[in-house]
Amino acid sequence: MFNNQNYQEAFLIYEDLLQNDESYSPAMLLKMAFISEGIGDYSQASFYLAKYYDENPNQRVITKIKALTEQSTLIGYELSDRDRFLRFLTDLQSEITATISVILIFSLILLLFYFKGNIKPKYYLPSIILIIMAFIANNFLDAQKTGIITGSPTLIMDKPTAGGKLINVVDPGHRVVIKSSKDIWYEVKWGEKRGYVKKENITRL
Repeated sequence: MFNNQNYQEAFLIYEDLLQNDESYSPAMLLKMAFISEGIGDYSQASFYLAKYYDENPNQRVITKIKALTEQSTLIGYELSDRDRFLRFLTDLQSEITATISVILIFSLILLLFYFKGNIKPKYYLPSIILIIMAFIANNFLDAQKTGIITGSPTLIMDKPTAGGKLINVVDPGHRVVIKSSKDIWYEVKWGEKRGYVKKENITRL
């Protein structure tokens, strides 16, 4: 449908896959951004591009979002080497956990059958380390929860209350890491600071 320029029909199918099946590909997100931009919905186009950026961070996406939002400076699109490494680990979480589990099984087999009756405390150390590694890989290698600011204007406060100190007033397009959820507020990372934004002003990626 997309190749035949039946964009509206294609968009409905893409939207159903994304919202109901939570299934998408990077190429699908780019097509949705293209269609949204074509009908003048720049906020939605920025959302799909930001979601694409979560999977494939690159400078061209940032440049396009800046053009759509008409902002020369956007917060939240900087990735350090540490962020890239953590992203690499989270993408391979299943493989890492499976590999550690297989090694752990072999380690336990060696303990039970080859060192039976002569197990010294030091022989348990590799198995204990592997158990700890498997636990960490299975429970802590989760991708960061992110969102894009869609409210205009959006207030960023230092506390989850309207009576808190105002940190900044921003327009849509900024990307934030969501740390936690408190009532009607998201706790977010704003540069090097911690801030709070009303949930209605953020769309989860």
